[in-house]
Amino acid sequence: MAAKDAASNMEKEQIFGMAEKEMEYRVDLFNRLTKTCFDKCIEKRYKESELNMGENSCIDRCVSKYWQVTNLVGQLLGSNRPPM
Repeated sequence: MAAKDAASNMEKEQIFGMAEKEMEYRVDLFNRLTKTCFDKCIEKRYKESELNMGENSCIDRCVSKYWQVTNLVGQLLGSNRPPM
C-alpha cells in the first residue's frame, strides 16, 4: 500500500512539474510576443496616449502571424518526435 501511495505522489509531482514548465513556457512566449510586436509596431516617441489605427493594425497582424508561426513550429516539432 505504501508503495502505491509513493507512486501516486510521484505521479502528482510529475504532473505538477509538467504544469509548472508549461506555465513558464506560456509566460515566456507571451513576453517574447509582447516585446517583438511592441518593438515592431509602436513608435519610440509617444505622441498620443492611445494607440493609433496604424499601430492597432500592426499589432493585430503581428500577433496573428506570431501565433501562426508558433503553432506551425509546434506542429512540425510534434510530427518529428520519435515514438515513445
